[in-house]
Amino acid sequence: MTDQVFEYDVFVQGTVFLDIVLTGLPSAPATGTEIFAEGMGSCPGGVANFAIAASRLGLRSGLAAVFGDDVYADFCWRTLAEQEKVDLSHSRRIGHWHSPVTVSMSIDRDRAMVTHAHDAPGDPSKLVGPGLRTKTAIVPVTEEQPEWTVEARRSGALLFGDVGWDPTDTWSPAVLDVLDGFHAFTPNAVEAMAYTRTDSAEAALRKLADRVPLAVVTNGSDGVMAIDSSTGEEAQVPALPVRQYDPTGAGDVFLASLVLGTLREWPLAHRLAFGNLCAGLSVQHFGGSLAAPGWGDIIDWVRDHSRSRPGDVDPAILRQYAFIGDVLPEGPVPIVRRAGATIARLSDA
Repeated sequence: MTDQVFEYDVFVQGTVFLDIVLTGLPSAPATGTEIFAEGMGSCPGGVANFAIAASRLGLRSGLAAVFGDDVYADFCWRTLAEQEKVDLSHSRRIGHWHSPVTVSMSIDRDRAMVTHAHDAPGDPSKLVGPGLRTKTAIVPVTEEQPEWTVEARRSGALLFGDVGWDPTDTWSPAVLDVLDGFHAFTPNAVEAMAYTRTDSAEAALRKLADRVPLAVVTNGSDGVMAIDSSTGEEAQVPALPVRQYDPTGAGDVFLASLVLGTLREWPLAHRLAFGNLCAGLSVQHFGGSLAAPGWGDIIDWVRDHSRSRPGDVDPAILRQYAFIGDVLPEGPVPIVRRAGATIARLSDA
């Protein structure tokens, strides 16, 4: 890929939601009752999570999505383009369409979500025409793949497959048939076992490794495991123990971080550890995409967990993250930190 000219390091296409994140809830709300949240944030969500997380790590990030003409869309567009420096040249604004909205409630280190959305007019995947030049693309794995992903792969893009919860609870194995041509697939343990019809995360990983060069299975507090058949590496990295505040978007942050490590050609264990660190930093703040760490946050973490100041992390675990101090960027990469953008900008600050 080094001899080709690419417009983007990573490209995503999909739906952008306005995420309203409520934190500090004592319990899930029950019918006929009212409870109060300690905190609230608002930010672009959905596919925007990937684009923002990648951009914060210095990657050239492009996004194709339909945006409405309401104030929610104004906020999401402005935050993505102006604050987060995500290229929206493949996105479009349309009239008389209500922006999708998700309310994410952080409860007992997990989350519950309520979404209101209307189908976008036309086929949003057609926003991406021929000639897209991107090093990687993060793509939802579904039984029908957009044509642009096929063309992007032919032009040299590495496809990183993401998958979400199956509300039908069928977990059709046919979804895995789509993986032909993908470089990586990164489900969590529950998803991986359900799609492969296995009873352990490791067994699921080995089945997935037969389908893609880079198979990755995330497993919450047990960390992450992966097989990279293109390099012959296998690795398992424990989770970084952190005080979790809001898990919204953490998996998306992990995947964006994995993309960066892959583009930098890091060893597999380093890629996994870096993803763990970025995801771990993200759950310490509320707000989904805007909790994604930038290099400033990572530099802060390295400083606070240096060899002379190990902090409160088990040294045996910390050793697997020691390389991060050696891969910090040099030169013109912006040293950004986690943001706090919200629709009520001043009153919520």
